[in-house]
Amino acid sequence: MSIYESIESTDSRRHLQLRSPVTLEPTGELICANKEDVDAAIARARAAQPAWAALSYKARAEVLYRALKIVVAKTDEIMETVVAETGKAPADALSMEVFSVADSLCYYAKNAGKFLKPHKRKVHGVLGFAKELRITYKPLGVIGLITPWNGPFVLVMNQAAQALMAGNAVVAKGSEVTPYSAKLAESIFKEAGLPDGVLQVLLGDGATGAAIVEGGVDKISFTGSVATGRKVAESCARQLIPVTLELGGNDAMIVCGDADLDRAADGAWLGSCMNTGHYCCGTERIYVVESVYDEFLAKVLEKGQGLKQGSEHGNDESIGAVFWDKQMDIIESHVEDAKTKGATVHMGGQRNPDLKGLYYQPTVMTEVNNDMDIMVHETFGPVLCIQKVRNEAEAIKLANDSEFGLNGNVWTQDKEKGYQLALQIDTGSCSVNDMAVSYGIPAAPFGGRKNSGVGQVNGEKGLKGYCHEMPVVIDKRGGKMPNAYPYKAETIDGMKKFMNILWVKTPIGRWLS
Repeated sequence: MSIYESIESTDSRRHLQLRSPVTLEPTGELICANKEDVDAAIARARAAQPAWAALSYKARAEVLYRALKIVVAKTDEIMETVVAETGKAPADALSMEVFSVADSLCYYAKNAGKFLKPHKRKVHGVLGFAKELRITYKPLGVIGLITPWNGPFVLVMNQAAQALMAGNAVVAKGSEVTPYSAKLAESIFKEAGLPDGVLQVLLGDGATGAAIVEGGVDKISFTGSVATGRKVAESCARQLIPVTLELGGNDAMIVCGDADLDRAADGAWLGSCMNTGHYCCGTERIYVVESVYDEFLAKVLEKGQGLKQGSEHGNDESIGAVFWDKQMDIIESHVEDAKTKGATVHMGGQRNPDLKGLYYQPTVMTEVNNDMDIMVHETFGPVLCIQKVRNEAEAIKLANDSEFGLNGNVWTQDKEKGYQLALQIDTGSCSVNDMAVSYGIPAAPFGGRKNSGVGQVNGEKGLKGYCHEMPVVIDKRGGKMPNAYPYKAETIDGMKKFMNILWVKTPIGRWLS
């Protein structure tokens, strides 16, 4: 049974029947914004943006600080909305969707003005005597923001906060699987005093998102699948507008012979199963050096006993529902393919037979390899795939044998060794003795290599990505323009002699650079 399905409508908009992944019961009807709705939203954003951009960073920050207080006050409401739409464990909803949002709002409210403050930059060489260079950061205008179902509140709030602090207006669309979690962002910012039209969250499906991409915005920030990301990139390239793409992952975990195995086993479970495994930088491949393989596997299996699954456990639930029936199909397909090709299932390996909804048991598999879909493609589910390797060099080789490169993690009690191994992994970011925490640290730029994406979000770089970095060059000396028309032969001769003195016969040019 599908989490959403088309139903007949009497107007020009697409209507979808939504269902709970926990109970599979109908939860309501979604009316999708059409092209006319999208165009109207973009027009409102275009009209509202100049006044918002004219405000000081301090004034914009005050809106974010008020939004922060509202988020904390509405913690239970946000959690309930997210859990109702996704079926994720309450602890995941709190940490991913509430705490991280509050932290992000505070960070950008405090730091955006510092990061984006106009400043002077030294002009090198002889031009430094005559020219002054100032750098300013101008908002791009209207940002199109398209986010998926796995982090329906946080992914709208985090990117919107950056774009708004940079002075842009935002037209966003969350997934049709989790529309009302995304819509919370608009209502919270509106309550915080954000002017009308500056942030609009539209309800809709893929066609709604396509209308935003083609709607004449000034940048697209997209999080989602590789296939859809390619289409978005092609559209943006044709329109000559910037785009950031945060796409899929198949992240590797490397357990060294000197690792703290208790901590590593905890990290394997959390990295693989947090958010039901539905996050792009989740651990999907675990490579363990053979000297500690047996002990590590034993600890993993021990720690996996008694994990609670199902909404009846309330806040004690560890592994939530699979958010979307299409993702359940992928998880089941990958596990069955691995079993057929010789993988060993130590626990789990199937849907939870005791629960009505979309629940897949936390699963541990060994004897896996790159002939199996589960080690090559993104599974996005609560599955630990553990492979024995001879040494760390083999682990690095296998970690890099992937079309993806979003995140990774290394486990060793030698921090410098961990750092050096992390540098050898061809990935967008990496953690040492922790699972994927880089997205949760606002100061860390986040983005992928290879098929995992284009560009980076978050931190100072993410903020500046929502701006045009505009240089303004000011003449300091005045007077007659050097090298003005008409050109003369003696001027060329004089320039050649000057170049020789500057860079060949003396070190003056190097001193001035």
